[in-house]
Amino acid sequence: MDIFKEMEKHDFEQIIFNYDKTTGLKAIIAIHDTTLGPALGGCRMWPYESENEALIDAMRLAKGMTYKCAISDNNFGGGKTVIIGDPKKDKSEALFRALGRFVQTLGGRYYTGTDVGTTGMDFVYASRESDYIVGLPEEYGGSGNSALPTAYGVYNGMKAAAKVVFGTESLKDLKVTIQGVGKVGQILADYLAEEGAKIIIADIIEENVEKVKRKHSQVGVVETEKIYDVECDIFAPCALGGILNDDTIPRLKCKIIAGAANNQLLEPRHGDILHEKGILYAPDYVINAGGLIQVADELEYKDDEKRHERVMMKAAAIYDILLKIFTISKEQNIPPHKVADRLAEERIEVIGKLKTNYVKR
Repeated sequence: MDIFKEMEKHDFEQIIFNYDKTTGLKAIIAIHDTTLGPALGGCRMWPYESENEALIDAMRLAKGMTYKCAISDNNFGGGKTVIIGDPKKDKSEALFRALGRFVQTLGGRYYTGTDVGTTGMDFVYASRESDYIVGLPEEYGGSGNSALPTAYGVYNGMKAAAKVVFGTESLKDLKVTIQGVGKVGQILADYLAEEGAKIIIADIIEENVEKVKRKHSQVGVVETEKIYDVECDIFAPCALGGILNDDTIPRLKCKIIAGAANNQLLEPRHGDILHEKGILYAPDYVINAGGLIQVADELEYKDDEKRHERVMMKAAAIYDILLKIFTISKEQNIPPHKVADRLAEERIEVIGKLKTNYVKR
């Protein structure tokens, strides 16, 4: 990869490669855009097959965070960290303390916390070396588990999509397939079961499937690769990204795609294909913004007893944001992902222009 060419193409500000000899830490921090404020984005730990694969993932995720912050009315930019390693074998206190020290060198340009493959306790260790860690467990002064507002936002986003497609926001008796029932997918299943939706799940981790089945015995289960072939009303990708592509889209038998996974479209053109096929796609960085909303609130309102109420209220407002996107999409015949991009870019541009006037603070 020609890194500088890719940075220019996607308007990146900074990419930092971090290596610690003592722990073997190999981490990439990507900072996309800080027009609205310091970059904010979680840290993913994954056994990437190559450094190039890790870099691509970091850049895609960081850019998505920029748009997520902008569209969800938060005053932060987009960033992301990826650690190359197996989260089941390679974690240690020292590794995350080493990461914390690298984050500290950025002096507040970037805040990070949990993502796929990392936990709150990992960042308790990192916070011993850095002032710029968010989303810690409540016992350690943080805002706690961000999966709850994420799932709640997805649930409300589904209701907005159902209103457009079926004329009612009720999810009762709708058939919903959930790809991935980890931290977010399990809570989403709770919301859907409570409303009376018919749920089918798939996950590569059998323990996750068993947890959902113990709680909701009526839930159906299919093999992970067969989830794309299930006839349903709503398909909810809640695992890794890039799952909407040339191979999977022709297999889909749904009317709505609304899930928590990041970077669901392998390429932007796949959003165009969904639009042409008449499948309503809820842009991922819009519908899954609940977790971001919580950590952003943690930074803006310290030790506030109203935090949970305020966060859940903003997560519920994802319903209105998506209705606006779907309305513009229908009126102008533009795919929803392109409408979302345009709205996010407009906010960044306008706020950026406001900052051209010097104001002493």
